[in-house]
Amino acid sequence: MEDYHIASGKHFYTIGLSYKKADAEIRGHFSLDEEAKKRLLQQASAEGIEAILVTSTCNRTEIYGFAQHPFQLIKLLCEHTHGTVEEFEKVAYVHKNKQAISHMFRVGTGLDSQILGDFEIISQLKVAFTRSKKLGLVNAFLERLVNAVIQASKRIKNETEISTGATSVSFASVQYILQNVPNVSDKNILLFGTGKIGRNTCENLIKHTHNEHITLINRTKDKAEKIAGKFNLIVKDYADLQAEIRNTDILIVATGAQNPTISKELIYSNKDLLVLDLSIPKNVSEDVAQLLNVKLVHLDQLSKITDENLERRKQFIPEAEVIIKEVETDFNKWLETRKFAPTIKALKKKLRSMKDAELDFQRKKISDFNDEQAEIVSDRIIQKIMKHFANHLKGDSETTDESLELIQKVFQLEEQAK
Repeated sequence: MEDYHIASGKHFYTIGLSYKKADAEIRGHFSLDEEAKKRLLQQASAEGIEAILVTSTCNRTEIYGFAQHPFQLIKLLCEHTHGTVEEFEKVAYVHKNKQAISHMFRVGTGLDSQILGDFEIISQLKVAFTRSKKLGLVNAFLERLVNAVIQASKRIKNETEISTGATSVSFASVQYILQNVPNVSDKNILLFGTGKIGRNTCENLIKHTHNEHITLINRTKDKAEKIAGKFNLIVKDYADLQAEIRNTDILIVATGAQNPTISKELIYSNKDLLVLDLSIPKNVSEDVAQLLNVKLVHLDQLSKITDENLERRKQFIPEAEVIIKEVETDFNKWLETRKFAPTIKALKKKLRSMKDAELDFQRKKISDFNDEQAEIVSDRIIQKIMKHFANHLKGDSETTDESLELIQKVFQLEEQAK
């Protein structure tokens, strides 16, 4: 994929890090909030990057984009996060061209998710695409690729059972509570943070624990009240956080802040307290684990919980991979077409130029020259020649480069095709 005429003189890269090699602390160093993503994209635009996507979730941070060298993208990431290049090099991955394309397919379809079959990532990819498009940082290649990944994701969801009983961090947290807390329906539960993970956790708590003692706290109270109204739950002011922690048996933290929101000082540890931190970066200070009667569990531990659904889902991976291969092959065929499109266009222009010159010559030479008939016949001949060339290039991808070079030399198209 040296030159698909998608971004002049550049390659398509994926650079990033994920739960596979980077622990929660390191992932936290490279996490990007909404404002940081926008600043990164604006800088990319100023630096002349044609197309770029940025995703940052609790399990991974990735940049997909065009560059002459991947360090251009790595530098952008490090400049807009707390991570360093040295840290990145130890745990990161860099994929180029077709490997980068394949990586996006696996990520977007949930096959690379920490919890197999988690389809939340595709909605995050859609959001990333919309964000970049608003800033004019999407080209035809990136738009086609994202749409292909969305198509593969839909098909896998509809045509396989890989998402049956699909879990997420929020589901895993509730599973952990059910497995480790006796009489959970009688316990006081405090949910701090009502973003997406908080909302999902809240729904799972109500559905699976049958608990009527759930309290919500959010920095913005009206957001918590909207969710509470839906489920008939209690909402307390942010100022009451310490008092509510004192009364609770289970504290779930899903605040998604850049710095810890729960410190040792906020916790009264004369009674048993289970603390689940579902945030990246970690929003519960590490020293909380030192307190007596307090058990602190981070989402990395929760994500390792394997249940029957997870094991069952693994058997559908081959089916999902067949779908990915099919959609990815179609995308790569489109890419091949893009590759020879400039040469075909230049050839057509050259043949028309040759036709016009010849018709002019014959017009002067033949007194009753039939212009209309000559135009029709010569255009049909050009059309047939073009069809033969196009079919050859489409049907023989292994020698496409040699064929393009030969066509360019024979018809002297070097300048037009570039």
